[in-house]
Amino acid sequence: MKSYKYIARDSSGLRREGLRQGGSTGDVLAYLREQALTPISVSEMFEDIGKIRPHRHRKRVKSAELSSLCWQLTTMVKGGIPIIAALETIAEDMENSQLQEMLRQVREKMEKGETFSGSLSEFPNVFNRLSCAMILAGETGGTLSESLHRLAEYFDSRDKLAKKVKGAMAYPAFVFGFIVLIVTFIMAFIIPRFQIIFDQLGGELPAFTRGFMQVYDVLRHDIIYIIGSLLLVIIAGVISSKTRKGHFLFSRIALAIPLLGKVFSQAFIVMFCRTMSTLIGAGVSVLEIFDVLSGMTDNDVIKTAIIRTKEHIVEGSNISMSMAEAGFFPNMVVKMTQVGEESGSLSNVLDRTADYYERKVDSMITTATALLEPIMIVTTGAIVLVVVLALYLPIFSMSG
Repeated sequence: MKSYKYIARDSSGLRREGLRQGGSTGDVLAYLREQALTPISVSEMFEDIGKIRPHRHRKRVKSAELSSLCWQLTTMVKGGIPIIAALETIAEDMENSQLQEMLRQVREKMEKGETFSGSLSEFPNVFNRLSCAMILAGETGGTLSESLHRLAEYFDSRDKLAKKVKGAMAYPAFVFGFIVLIVTFIMAFIIPRFQIIFDQLGGELPAFTRGFMQVYDVLRHDIIYIIGSLLLVIIAGVISSKTRKGHFLFSRIALAIPLLGKVFSQAFIVMFCRTMSTLIGAGVSVLEIFDVLSGMTDNDVIKTAIIRTKEHIVEGSNISMSMAEAGFFPNMVVKMTQVGEESGSLSNVLDRTADYYERKVDSMITTATALLEPIMIVTTGAIVLVVVLALYLPIFSMSG
């Protein structure tokens, strides 16, 4: 049993407050009606009778957690358990306190008569337009369990793709940080010792060593100005990225980065095909699908292509022709979409297309990692070689 705090008014309009135990807010509302009270609000207390809920750390909701939620709901709804009871059962064992609180609020809203999709739509930071559109389609068509199943598969694939892309970025970031540490160590501890030795020896240093030491002196004396200039450039970049033209320019640059830009664009193609397949299979309208897709990317180049595609569809063109005229989608995606439209199996064709491009992304990430590894090793070796030559050339010239 849980404790609820209620606020109500009696027949004379006087305000009444109190606590009431019940299995759900519906029990408390029924009690208030029996007492001829008009309920104003009913909220669950965070303390049960004789028991305090353990504090749980508030954290961000991940795709893996949403996938787990959808799989559990799918199983319970298919087993004939009402959605409200399923939400209550799942929330009791939820580790993420933020998601647990959201499920509690969703359950309470549904007990007051709201739909499942309508209740979820009030938490857009967790349940995006895709989730709400699929749940709405499932509720309307009587296929809620199937929609939840598709949504669980979607969150699974999105989580796997995100981990692959992050994995591709982690290695170069780690090696770059390692190079920075090596350079900092050499500048802070190695070069100053050799500089003292050169001053004691006297004589003219080789040209390569003199040039190296001049660069070192500039870095040592002007490091504050250099760091300040870099910070100003970064701040200027961040500010310009907030403007419309600046954000569009950075979006183009992101897609133009060798190899990584292609990984980003094809990763979006995977998400595009998977999302479109999922929504079409759930019975969502095409125009609403493109509204959902336009909100799933921050890249202005990609977003513009989606908006143009939707505009061509509104003008009467089919999906494949509209995608071709947008100028962003690869020819294979356009052709596969055309085949799906002509055969009446667009959802299945897009799903297979997503599988194909997911394999391509995997291959590109593997290739990028294989290329970056020797590049980073050669770069590190080149830095060390330059330092060693610059510092030991005077010693070699003296022995000569």
